[in-house]
Amino acid sequence: MLTRRVMLRGSAVVIAGAGAMPGWLARAAESADSPGARKKILIAIFQRGAADGLNIVVPFADKRYYEMRPTIAVPAPESGHSQNNGLIGQPAIDLDGHFGLNPALEPLKPLWDRRQLAIVEATGSPDPSRSHFDAQDYMESGTPGKSTSDGWLNRALPAATPETSPLRAISMGSQVARTLRGDRAAIAVNNAQTFQLGNQDTASILESMYSATHDARLSQPGKDAFAAMKMIRTVNQQQYTPAQGAQYQQGGELGRSLQQVARLIKANVGVEAAFAEVDGWDHHGNEANQLSNMLRQFGTALAAFSTDMGDRMQDIVLVTMSEFGRTAEENGNGGTDHGHGNVMMVLGGNVAGGKVYGQWPGLEREQLNEERDLAVTTDFRAVLSELVGGQLGQTDLPRVFPGYQAGTPLGLLRT
Repeated sequence: MLTRRVMLRGSAVVIAGAGAMPGWLARAAESADSPGARKKILIAIFQRGAADGLNIVVPFADKRYYEMRPTIAVPAPESGHSQNNGLIGQPAIDLDGHFGLNPALEPLKPLWDRRQLAIVEATGSPDPSRSHFDAQDYMESGTPGKSTSDGWLNRALPAATPETSPLRAISMGSQVARTLRGDRAAIAVNNAQTFQLGNQDTASILESMYSATHDARLSQPGKDAFAAMKMIRTVNQQQYTPAQGAQYQQGGELGRSLQQVARLIKANVGVEAAFAEVDGWDHHGNEANQLSNMLRQFGTALAAFSTDMGDRMQDIVLVTMSEFGRTAEENGNGGTDHGHGNVMMVLGGNVAGGKVYGQWPGLEREQLNEERDLAVTTDFRAVLSELVGGQLGQTDLPRVFPGYQAGTPLGLLRT
């Protein structure tokens, strides 16, 4: 039975399809070539499952890395380091003489060379939880150690105005992700190419029900939902070919998501924030092969997005994160277990890239967290605070990250 709550749950709006271009959108399209018409955009990528940061950005100059990972460590670059003798596989890609990219992330090296990719080491949450569910919840809500009803990226969005697009906040997937839930309207986009809401009669009935309701909690979100549906239908009527030969096909789930994000951004529909995720990083066994396959898709997807966006990357910052890292020492199954400190990547045209940020704590036993994990020396909120302020213009950071007091900025953005 159709009800007014078919598409809404709280403030999260889930869209599926179908109209005329709104007047403000037509005006935006006409002025798309004007620099003033282009918004700054923040994109968050979540690696669910606790990605192994030590094998993603390899601390090859730290001898303890190879002592603790005799079978799964990534070989050091061909630069005279002997501690990786006997290891099989392609060597890490040297970044600065201390850290190297996993060779499966080779597509990202040109971005590093162009100083559009920055890496923040030993990042993470101050909360010690090793529970995937709790750690993801704390990180997505931006409140370590406790659960809040909304997400940090939702709180980071400026208050809506009459000119605010109903597609300002995009969550790739079948439902709005925790990160984007809250008072600001956000849209879940599973596959923009197959958006449908039953047949035309069903859509008309639902739209009429939403427009007729006197419940303020449903009326405006409902109007936004159907406006977004019509906008997406308009976008889908246009042929889309990724620019500059960008190849998303080998980027897996993340590649498909980022291609849809790119299409919406280039359609000038008012996107301000986007969220995408990729699962499968929990490698308790056979990590070397599994992680390599994951990273190959991951790096390909990010590189394809950057290539496709071209000079629009000047307006975009993309940040990657995972709920926690892995144990510094490999286990008996050729894998790693739940850890603590990790790595974050920041990508964009205005990023002060080509540099590894953060304080490296070291891997000696007394330097490890609980004598087993990479220690956290940079709170993940320090990274996000800079990006929220620089990209979204949000000055009320205590509202975005309650209870967190930002310190000296890392300097991740050029301006």
